[in-house]
Amino acid sequence: MALHARIRNYTTEFESCRLEAVSLEFGDYHPLKPITVTESKTKKMSRKGSTSSTSSSSSSSVMDPLSSVLDGTDPLSLFAATADPVTAAANMDSTRKKRDKEDHLAVGSDFEPWSSKRGEILARYTTTEKLSIVSKVTTPGSAVSEKVRTRLEELDDLEEGSQKELLNLTQQDYINRIEELNQSLKDAWSSDQKVKALKIVIQCSKLLSDTTVIQFYPSKFVLITDILDTFDNFTPESINDTAKETCLNWFFKIASIRELIPRFYVEAAILKCNKFLSKTGISECLPRLTSMIRGIGDPLVAVCARAYLCRVGMEVAPHLKESLNKNFFDFLLTFKQIHGDTVQNQLVVQCVEIPLYLTLYSPAIDWILQCIAYRAPEGLLTEMMERCKKLGNNALLLNSVMSAFRAEFIAARSMDFIAMIKECDESGFPKHLLFRSLGLNLALADPPESDRLQILNEAWKVITKLKNPQDYINCAEVWVEYTCRHFTKREVNTVLADVIKHMTPDRAFEEAYPQLQSIIQKVITYFHDFSILFSVEKFLPFLDMFQKECVRVEVCKCIMEAFIKHQQESTKDPVILNALLHVCKTMHDSVNALTLEDEKRMLAALINGFIKMVSFGRDFEQQLSFYVEARSMFCNLEPVLVQLIHSVNQLAMETRKVMKGNHSRKTAAFVRACVAFCFITIPSLSSIFARLNLYLHSGQVALANQCLSQADAFFKAAVSLVPEVPKMINIDGKMRPSETFLLEFLCNFFSTLLIVPDHPEQGVLFLVRGLLNVIQDYTWEENCDDKIRIYTNVLHLLSAMTQETYIYHVDKVDSNDTLYGGDSKFLAEINKVCETVITQILDHLKTLGKDEPDCLLSLACPPGKGASDKIRLLFHSNGTPSLGLLKQAVLATATLQMCRGSEEDCA
Repeated sequence: MALHARIRNYTTEFESCRLEAVSLEFGDYHPLKPITVTESKTKKMSRKGSTSSTSSSSSSSVMDPLSSVLDGTDPLSLFAATADPVTAAANMDSTRKKRDKEDHLAVGSDFEPWSSKRGEILARYTTTEKLSIVSKVTTPGSAVSEKVRTRLEELDDLEEGSQKELLNLTQQDYINRIEELNQSLKDAWSSDQKVKALKIVIQCSKLLSDTTVIQFYPSKFVLITDILDTFDNFTPESINDTAKETCLNWFFKIASIRELIPRFYVEAAILKCNKFLSKTGISECLPRLTSMIRGIGDPLVAVCARAYLCRVGMEVAPHLKESLNKNFFDFLLTFKQIHGDTVQNQLVVQCVEIPLYLTLYSPAIDWILQCIAYRAPEGLLTEMMERCKKLGNNALLLNSVMSAFRAEFIAARSMDFIAMIKECDESGFPKHLLFRSLGLNLALADPPESDRLQILNEAWKVITKLKNPQDYINCAEVWVEYTCRHFTKREVNTVLADVIKHMTPDRAFEEAYPQLQSIIQKVITYFHDFSILFSVEKFLPFLDMFQKECVRVEVCKCIMEAFIKHQQESTKDPVILNALLHVCKTMHDSVNALTLEDEKRMLAALINGFIKMVSFGRDFEQQLSFYVEARSMFCNLEPVLVQLIHSVNQLAMETRKVMKGNHSRKTAAFVRACVAFCFITIPSLSSIFARLNLYLHSGQVALANQCLSQADAFFKAAVSLVPEVPKMINIDGKMRPSETFLLEFLCNFFSTLLIVPDHPEQGVLFLVRGLLNVIQDYTWEENCDDKIRIYTNVLHLLSAMTQETYIYHVDKVDSNDTLYGGDSKFLAEINKVCETVITQILDHLKTLGKDEPDCLLSLACPPGKGASDKIRLLFHSNGTPSLGLLKQAVLATATLQMCRGSEEDCA
């Protein structure tokens, strides 16, 4: 009697599984149509004898699903409804008026706050000289005497012996001492020792009159005014009903301070307290404080005081611009003091050059002008320029004007500013700093088109003559952006060549890596066409100046990120390819044993992004040559090798697509070369599952291209690799069991083995038999069903192999259904393998069932049968396995894992 499997008609089965198509007539329900809601309202009459009536109404509006969930009640609306409507309306009105008033008076987010300048000033103005500080020594006394003394007498209690001068302090020691005073102020205020807090503020304010280490003065000014900010940090809630009397008391105490500088700073610090005295208190106080500064003899101390007054004024009364303008114009009237004999003698004593001394004024003047120029009309800039001309185009003032006013205003008058810069005196404030400030504005706003080239020529004439490399690169960095913004690669190449010329001697570039990085970033920001960028002759030589490896790698990363972001189409331009291969090689060669995994992934992603963008069109041989070269260059980054294997496989499939599956002798040889590339590259990978999946994927590609022997080689390699799969693998830094991943791979492998034809010299089902042997010898976890799940999938495979026509095929590849044509010997071999697999399954079930395997079979087979009958029932009459009953037996393993007991428990 001939044995054969149940014949399956896959086409008919697919048709039966499809959903039934139902025609939808116009006007029927559709999920995207608007929903029509019908409301039912019931009106109940309260009069005696009245009856209830119900009315219905329809609405075409769409119901809100959230409203339906809340039964039409919004929790926020309910919360608002509980409040008194009159009170709520009054509160809303007062809040709106207050907000409108604050919006009118307060400065906006476009105003750069003082806090953003603080760190830069502290970092820029430092010293190595020794500093001194005078601190108050508190003499302990009785509580009674403290109460008896008047507060005015306490302020005068600075007699001999109550002060201590700390000498020979380093800059850090000085800063630490200032922080201690700041903390003491906070402690005194929190413990209600207001007089003590005032003493600390007076003591700190006096330090601002000391200019013995003049180059540190701007930083000292920042530190001391931080303490004044702490002193002024109160809230309206801390003011009691007698606020007016309290404020007067404070101002009387401050007025009694003998020295001008502490009296000015303390009063300015609590300027906003004037609002408790009168509505016009602040507007009356600002001009008086401005006049007080005229009594400060040292011009540096005076300009810092003016800066502090502007700072406080912008916080409490930004609308009083007249007082701010008067403050600055007073400074202009006394500006000639900077070049007076007193200042010159002081600089000689401290060995400070005039250019360095003038830079000490920049933070204060910049801040004053920023406050004046905030939202100021363009006419104010014209007025400032005229005043600068009257002062002989003073470079210090001109620089601050260009830094303070809007870039659009400066750019429109670029040629006027250049003319003023030319007339400035070079000795006091260097002209290159003025051109740098002008360049910063031109990077934000465009000058008139007719003036652009002349502006660049005038600026570069000054910049290129600079001898100091640091001064040169600071200016060049700014003007490179202007050049890239408005000119072509010719002008950019000229600028880059000049930078190389200035920074190469004595390896000056080693001290200017941040500026050089900024130049590269600006160039690639404006040149998105990399064919133009790399045709700039001096671009690659410019990259050679980055000799420090970490900096060079960062620059290369910036270039690759820009390429991946802006390159829209694939490229084969040899200029781009050679340049970017050099850039990628630089990144790759930086990888060593100490490189972090995250860094490796980032570099590999950038290189892979480049590889994906390379295409030689139909020149497949050139494409393969590129991949071969890339493999030799990037062998230390495993994700890049994986990408190259995928790319080569894709190349082979594109060749198949072009040839429509009918390879010529040339294309067949080319495809075999692609297959060989993959077969050679895969073993170099360290990840075992990457190797397994790539062997399977590459074998499928080889099979699709009729490379049968090569496909067999891939599949054999995959089979031989399975025993090496470890029990635990590293997934994202965590150790996880590998059996789940192995099960997934084997299921995919079985799906492929269905269509792989047998080798004529290897015997029937040689790959399946080899894989089963490997699975049998693999050490599986105890009490684990993964092995049985694999065997169940093998039975699916074997059952599909017995069909007369397989469910899927590879075009132009004859699978075993065609080769054997349903031959009985072939089916007999399949049955033998099935018997072996089922035996393995039953042995596992016996192990789970311990001493009574019949318990398991009872769960899968009808009652009243013996063990031999039950085993027989697991097979069809033709010898093929009954997968339905076998699956039930396998599912029974889960039951036994729960009971793990006697026959009674299992029953």
